[in-house]
Amino acid sequence: MNDRQLLTSLFDAAVKAADPLTGIRKHLPQPPENGRTVVIGAGKGAAQMAAALETVWSGPALSGIVVTRYGYGCETKTIEIIEAAHPVPDEAGLVASRRLMDAVSGLSEDDLVIALICGGGSALLPSPPEGLTLQDEIALNEALLASGAPISAMNVVRKHVSTIKGGRLAAATRARIVSLIVSDIPGDNPAFVASGPTVPDESTRQEALAIIEQYRMTLPSAIIAHLNTPAADAPTPDDARFARNEYHVIASAGVSLEAAAELARMQGIEAHILSDSVEGEARDVALVHAALAREVALKDRPFRKPAVLLSGGETTVTLRSKGGRGGRNGEFALSLALAIGGTPVAALAADTDGIDGSEDNAGAFVDGTTAQRFLGAGLDGRTLLERNDSYSGFAAIGDLFETGPTGTNVNDFRAILIR
Repeated sequence: MNDRQLLTSLFDAAVKAADPLTGIRKHLPQPPENGRTVVIGAGKGAAQMAAALETVWSGPALSGIVVTRYGYGCETKTIEIIEAAHPVPDEAGLVASRRLMDAVSGLSEDDLVIALICGGGSALLPSPPEGLTLQDEIALNEALLASGAPISAMNVVRKHVSTIKGGRLAAATRARIVSLIVSDIPGDNPAFVASGPTVPDESTRQEALAIIEQYRMTLPSAIIAHLNTPAADAPTPDDARFARNEYHVIASAGVSLEAAAELARMQGIEAHILSDSVEGEARDVALVHAALAREVALKDRPFRKPAVLLSGGETTVTLRSKGGRGGRNGEFALSLALAIGGTPVAALAADTDGIDGSEDNAGAFVDGTTAQRFLGAGLDGRTLLERNDSYSGFAAIGDLFETGPTGTNVNDFRAILIR
């Protein structure tokens, strides 16, 4: 097995460990005695979660609707799948939000709602408050994505500029809600996954305003005006409407990294999980990983070769230029390639949902020859990095990592192999 084959197998093991079927089966709620069971959901793996739920459900026929990214749908029996835009919302997402609200608003206390929530749901569920438009929410999303703010901070802002996030979807029904959540959030706070449509938290609109100021976001004046009114306040966890609800995190980065580590050890390579909740600028996080990889490669410390360094979480990218292509894993890989130089290591950085940012790749491969091969293709790696254009560089040298939709999303997966 060569280096790329091994790295790919580690990624595959991580994705398999995040298969929602296992977690859904473990946390499957009992059907209600007298009421209906309605399924709602949102996220890049929501369709696959719905299909998994249908395979293990033994109660009366399910009904409901989930929304996923364009191209991420799959065949289901009775649960309807809607596709919408990600990472920037569109009209289809606006329609999906209304339909999810309609699906739960007329239910009674005898009914059960199963909410299937995973990463990507924030963009897929645009629902601007009164006085705001879809264009305002699009502008908000674009500003957040360009800001370099961590995902938890982004979602504090999102949930206070919405009529569906921040627990509001759950607050719209009298039915009991059981939320089954695939976490893409460092630390696995369920209220931040997809901006918590069914799980409230204690964050405030004042915190949202402070985040906007901290990251110097330029937003439509209507959004700022909204955040300065009580209408932006989200329900809190002690609200009586949530008293009967429950949630379960059924898959996470930590479980996936453990699975990858176990496979590496079976191949005779010691695995070291650095963290499952790494945050920060992708290019800067890569410098730390590169320094550690060089230390292992050249000095056999703090770990002895052969070794693989694993990490997860969600890095961020502050856009420095318009027109560049690529996501945070591509940016990490590009920065890593420049930092390791000719050091004999191989690495893979990829998003477990199969899409890095808005392109068609999950991430990219890197080794000690990457920077030199950029030059051979007439490209300068540092110029690519300053342009946030990792996709163009890795495409030119054939090092993009492409998987297609994986059906799950536990965020970034990084593996650095030192033979």
